[in-house]
Amino acid sequence: MSSKLREQAAHDVASVLPERAHDLARLLILIDDSEPVVTVVGKYNHGKSSLLNELLGRDAFAVSDRRETVRLSDRVRQGVRWLDAPGLDADVGSEDDREALRAAWLKSDIRLFVHAAKEGELDAKELTLLTELDADRVRTGRQTLFVLSQVDQLPDAAALRNIGAAIDRQMPGITLNAVSSMRHRKGLDGGKKLLLEKSGIPALQTALRAELARVPDARAHETTLLIGEIRDEMRRLRAARLTSLEILRTAQQQQKQAFDRSLAAVIDKVSGDIGAMLNALGTDHAIVPDTAKDAYAITAGKLERARIQIAYSHACIEIDAMLAGHGVIGLPAEQHTAAKSLNSVMIAVMGVSVKFRKDLRRMFCEATGRERMQREFTHYYAGFDDIVVERTGADGPVREVAGVDYGRLHAALSRAIRECVLSLSSHAEQRCRASIAQLMKLARRLEASLATHEEGLLDLKAQVRSESV
Repeated sequence: MSSKLREQAAHDVASVLPERAHDLARLLILIDDSEPVVTVVGKYNHGKSSLLNELLGRDAFAVSDRRETVRLSDRVRQGVRWLDAPGLDADVGSEDDREALRAAWLKSDIRLFVHAAKEGELDAKELTLLTELDADRVRTGRQTLFVLSQVDQLPDAAALRNIGAAIDRQMPGITLNAVSSMRHRKGLDGGKKLLLEKSGIPALQTALRAELARVPDARAHETTLLIGEIRDEMRRLRAARLTSLEILRTAQQQQKQAFDRSLAAVIDKVSGDIGAMLNALGTDHAIVPDTAKDAYAITAGKLERARIQIAYSHACIEIDAMLAGHGVIGLPAEQHTAAKSLNSVMIAVMGVSVKFRKDLRRMFCEATGRERMQREFTHYYAGFDDIVVERTGADGPVREVAGVDYGRLHAALSRAIRECVLSLSSHAEQRCRASIAQLMKLARRLEASLATHEEGLLDLKAQVRSESV
């Protein structure tokens, strides 16, 4: 696989597992299989650059009492890449810390953790980092060698022992590589073998050679570990998402079933009410057209048409209240008209008004009319049976999202939000119920007014009969 394809694959995985971005970057370095990398890390002015120069046998890195290493520096010597990281806490903006930690965690096969002997025991930040590096050693096999530098600045061997004991209490069992870059340089310049041995550098070089020999095996272990962890996490994530998907599908089916039951119940109720009202009526005055002279008069036809309209409005209010409880209110965007007041499911299915008995019977009392309402209201409930499909993957059947109608999906999300508001917000529920109560109150007032007008019409008819007699 080309490096470009590997980088794209890592990017794709990181988009799903962003917390694994560092491991993916490390994995790309491991797969690249370049030379082993040794990184020196530690606080500013603890002798890191001097130590690297002595280990390499030449002045490869800048050394000064003032801050010299401000970015990651590297040299390759005898098949090993040596990295000199900026000192921890050297930069108040923490940019140096980020560079140092990036080198220690991302690029290194072996870390040399440098601590100046004159500073005594480790401070809190050093102890935290060293503890994390040791935990990483256990997990990945990457080694960290603890280097106690500048031991020549201690007054005597007893002071060195005391500092070693203090650090051991902080990090029990840690191996201290006590070194002096100055003694090593003087030993080289003066040809003093004893001073060279006393500097600790030869012993550290021996330990480094042993760890470098183990790098290939450590890299293979780390590569297998990271690939396995990421693969297992991807599988867990997929399983969790499939479980969530099944839960959502089950909830969707239950909601759909509840909607169907509620819709059938309200249609049966209002149909029964409409049927009872129609059966109680006598002569059908609504079909008698009004004449021009009846334009401003109260007629039997007008009264009956008003009664029919009120009964129809009652039925619509009850159905609409049930629909609102399930989030079925507005039409999908693609069905909107310029008249915003008409962009509702109720008007799309039921129309605006009904004035004749035959229309009420056809809509509510005949099976075909009730089936039509059930079917068309259910259509606007917007089921999503086509969202989840099943395909066969390398590890068996896999369910995934495909062929989504985003308009319907948006409508479903809107409905879900409304359902949450209606079910969780008592204030919203009270407002909804108040609106329905107002509509019912208005309908009762209209009905009462109709009854009054009917009484007046009957009195008028009786008066006309008596006068004609």
